[in-house]
Amino acid sequence: MRIVCVGGGPAGLYFSIVMKQRHPDCDITVLEREAHGSTYGWGVTYWGTLLARLRQNDPPSAEAIRGASVRWDEGVAHIRGGTTTHRSDEAFGIGRHRLLEILSARAAELGVRVEFQRGVDSLDQLPEADLVVAGDGVNSRIRQLYAEHFGTAVTEGRNRYVWLGTSKVFDSFTFSFVETPHGWIWFYGYAFSGETSTCIVECSPETWSGLGLDRLGDEEGTALLERLFAAQLDGHPLLRQATGTGAQWLSFRTLTNRSWHHGNVVLLGDAAHTTHYSIGAGTVLALEDAIGLAEALCEQTELSAALAAYERGRRYAILSTQSAARYSARWYENIHRYARLTPDQLFALLGQRHSPLLPYLPPRLYYRLNRAAESATVLRRLRARLGHRLARSLHARQQPTDAVSGTPAVAADSLTPN
Repeated sequence: MRIVCVGGGPAGLYFSIVMKQRHPDCDITVLEREAHGSTYGWGVTYWGTLLARLRQNDPPSAEAIRGASVRWDEGVAHIRGGTTTHRSDEAFGIGRHRLLEILSARAAELGVRVEFQRGVDSLDQLPEADLVVAGDGVNSRIRQLYAEHFGTAVTEGRNRYVWLGTSKVFDSFTFSFVETPHGWIWFYGYAFSGETSTCIVECSPETWSGLGLDRLGDEEGTALLERLFAAQLDGHPLLRQATGTGAQWLSFRTLTNRSWHHGNVVLLGDAAHTTHYSIGAGTVLALEDAIGLAEALCEQTELSAALAAYERGRRYAILSTQSAARYSARWYENIHRYARLTPDQLFALLGQRHSPLLPYLPPRLYYRLNRAAESATVLRRLRARLGHRLARSLHARQQPTDAVSGTPAVAADSLTPN
């Protein structure tokens, strides 16, 4: 089979690795628009469960990724001068640039052709192929060529955010919430190397404009953020991308598609779906998509059947993550509901932000009920069962529908802490 992957991000590169491992005779080319070593973003996160999956599919790249990653197993939240720390599942951070280096080198080692500065704006620019894998991100050019068929829908989030780095190396996943005269502003920080951390700053549009961040230039805006978060940054600067684009404030776009494949073209990763950055699942889902597509192609003899099986399997697999991402984004958009809690209470509800019931109960009441449920197995099971049923009733009219079944896409156990 001749395969062309458009986009040299984690999804396309890892798919080429897994497919070449399983079928060495496949002719695979990866085309990347940007120059070698050029990428956006700072660090990405993943969990031990993904690492186990990577080891199953390609041990050498899995070990290289683990060796280049920073590990943590707790989270820290700072609010109104208080600090609280909670244990968490084992998690990892790795620089996006380093991740792409590892994956592109491994793909080339296996015999995949990885070609940089090969932008694709039409199918005429592609080599002849039996399968075209569109892994070219949320703004996929390939997907846009078949926009009517794929049925792309984009929902823009309310809050504003900016993706920065910092030379402050956090030893835990760190949250910092700061109250200003114009409302709350906060960051999510995590290390991805021994020298640098990711620092995503977020706030409501009212706070963003009230602080003047909509009018300040890059240097002035970054300096203001450094002053606001001085206590947690310990005098370290915030860093902007060295790409010439500056520090761009954005609104997150949740992207879905009615279909993920058309003819011999299939969507992968962010080209097919996006999930809010606050749950840190984008890269994980992209790599899982890559594995799922390779598995379907190996299990099915007909291409059309393989692409249908891939889409069906991955749509179902990501439903709970998509649900969690929607509730997580909503939690931050309504931060004023929780900001008056004690640090311990706020962090507890931060971990419960995926709950479909949380928006409908007073935060302190939910906190007390959750504490009681955590202390008793019977109550915990009852909480999950009732939470699921009541949430369906309360939220059915507002919930996006699943493109496959037409039913509300609610996670089976949305109240389980993350």
